[in-house]
Amino acid sequence: MRGVFVDANESLAVIFERLEQPGNPKVRIHRDPDITPEQYPAVLDGAEIAIVDHTALPTDIAKKCKGLKHVVFLGTGARSYMNPEELEKLGIAVHLIKGYGDTAVAECAIALMWEAARGLAQMDRAMRAGNWLRDDGMQLTGKTLGLIGFGGIAAEVARIALGSGMRVVAWNRSPKKHPKVEFVDLDELLSESDVISIHLLLNDETRGMISQACIEAMKPGVILVNTARGAIVDEDAMIEALKSGRIRHAGLDVFNIEPLPADHLLTKLPNVTLSAHSAFRTPEASENLMRAAWEHCRRIVKR
Repeated sequence: MRGVFVDANESLAVIFERLEQPGNPKVRIHRDPDITPEQYPAVLDGAEIAIVDHTALPTDIAKKCKGLKHVVFLGTGARSYMNPEELEKLGIAVHLIKGYGDTAVAECAIALMWEAARGLAQMDRAMRAGNWLRDDGMQLTGKTLGLIGFGGIAAEVARIALGSGMRVVAWNRSPKKHPKVEFVDLDELLSESDVISIHLLLNDETRGMISQACIEAMKPGVILVNTARGAIVDEDAMIEALKSGRIRHAGLDVFNIEPLPADHLLTKLPNVTLSAHSAFRTPEASENLMRAAWEHCRRIVKR
């Protein structure tokens, strides 16, 4: 057995099976999305390739996975689940998949932005409870959207936002150019944006980057959207800003702890819209993802 898809949910398993081609390396699908890290050695059973969707692979567990040489991580955020540098020292290469869900994640970021501006989820909850909740929303046409980080997802967010009549500014760690997007320094973005959407990879440089100081520098009444990684934002500072109203509303698809505990403070705040780390979950994105996973497997065995 050359590979194992270690934590496949049924929808991904079906797509992965459908995309199998003659001559592909042999990959077994382990249809259990709820495995624990301790199960890796038994699930892999000596396989060379592990396809991983969301299960953490601690380095001490990887040491016990005899024969493991490659991890194909289904996304770009492997650092939230494993330490690629430590795995590399063990002779295990980590392969990422980029771009598969750019449009899906961008559409979710836009949806969270619009929901935050109009409070639709809060009104829905209130009406189901028998209350006729009405409040003034924020009209987004003509408002400024600030994108922190500018890769494929942010470019898609910019395309949609520009089409809806918003001004789009962006900050990126390396110089970028994009039609109709104004690239500015971070301080200017924070102070001018009516909506801020985060599009950074999580690494040592970006962990906690949206600090209390950054939040205090934001325009009062800002909408904050995060579909990147929860650890990029100082969660405690964000919660305090939500309580005070400095942040009008947060639309969050990612969290420091996932799944988010039912008693977490974020679940108690009315001006937060929660999404279960599902921004990339569309049939189209899943198909792109599984196709790319097969490409990685074919490339690996041809080496």
